[in-house]
Amino acid sequence: MSSNDFPVPETQVLAVASHVVYGYVGNTMATFVMQSLGCEVAALNTVQFSNHLGYGQAKGTRATAKEITDLYEGLKDSYLDSFDMMLSGYLPGAASVEAVGTIARDLKYKATMKPGSFFWVLDPVMGDNGKLYVAEDVVPAYKGLIKDADLILPNQFEAETLSGVKIVDMETLKTAITTLHEKYRIPHILITSISLPEPGAATSLSVVGSTFTSTATPRMFGIKIPAIDCFFSGTGDMFAALMLVRFREAVNNVEGLMAKDAWISDDDVVGTELPLARATEKVLASMQEVLAKTKEKRDEELEKHSQKQQGMGMGEEDEKKMRLVRSKAAEVRLVRNLGSLRTPEVKFRAEDV
Repeated sequence: MSSNDFPVPETQVLAVASHVVYGYVGNTMATFVMQSLGCEVAALNTVQFSNHLGYGQAKGTRATAKEITDLYEGLKDSYLDSFDMMLSGYLPGAASVEAVGTIARDLKYKATMKPGSFFWVLDPVMGDNGKLYVAEDVVPAYKGLIKDADLILPNQFEAETLSGVKIVDMETLKTAITTLHEKYRIPHILITSISLPEPGAATSLSVVGSTFTSTATPRMFGIKIPAIDCFFSGTGDMFAALMLVRFREAVNNVEGLMAKDAWISDDDVVGTELPLARATEKVLASMQEVLAKTKEKRDEELEKHSQKQQGMGMGEEDEKKMRLVRSKAAEVRLVRNLGSLRTPEVKFRAEDV
């Protein structure tokens, strides 16, 4: 591919997230996705694990806040801190959250004389399905952090946790987004994995986003996609990485917008026409294609394994092996699906909320 074939201008990204030796989650996922779409990525790993925790077991270490800070200071000392964007994902404790906040604020301060020259995408990884999977002191640490982010990507539970609003229907969802805009002054918000009860409807997931106006008024849009009946690890990291690239692409396509602070569109741009909406359409298209192909391969592998096991009893050790087989079979297929990352077919469009 020539430089003109990539969707974004040359882009230097600092990616702060976990890392696994095998499989695709955290920075292992995000770095590959962003590099495939033409970004230069410096990966600062907050965790070094053998594999993701979907296997039920892993070995490795978590970086301390000091280690995270030292790695960034090392980049600064070598004048390697000229980043256009930053993506932050899983952080292993409140002190690490605060350390990454210090890094982001340092990069934002460097860019103060040139509006739009630095943009921070923050995925506040705290929990899902009504449960925290981080220590409780991480929540106030994130509440102190998100006010400095340009775009946040919480799931439904994380949006509830940060806003203090229980999301049970579209009205409470709007209230949560409005609260996040007004209380924390976050310019762009995209809430993922929204599942609201719809009796009789096919199983689906919704994404609802908003870019505020000059008076912090929400401009909302939503996209609904059919759910794929399979559990995948690393999809949040994939979504965040794709969003970073596609949002920069959409902003770059609007004359003069990339030179505006936080890439906030003029007040007359409606929700469904926002660059954030255009970006989300492409991101979800890639996600659906890659995950559908992953499920096909996963089903093939499980069928082969099932045929091998026919007629054999299942002891405790065999059941453990089967759990591991299922986890391995569901690893997201990225390398052989570059076309779905680069040129997805957009089928789901942003709609008014």
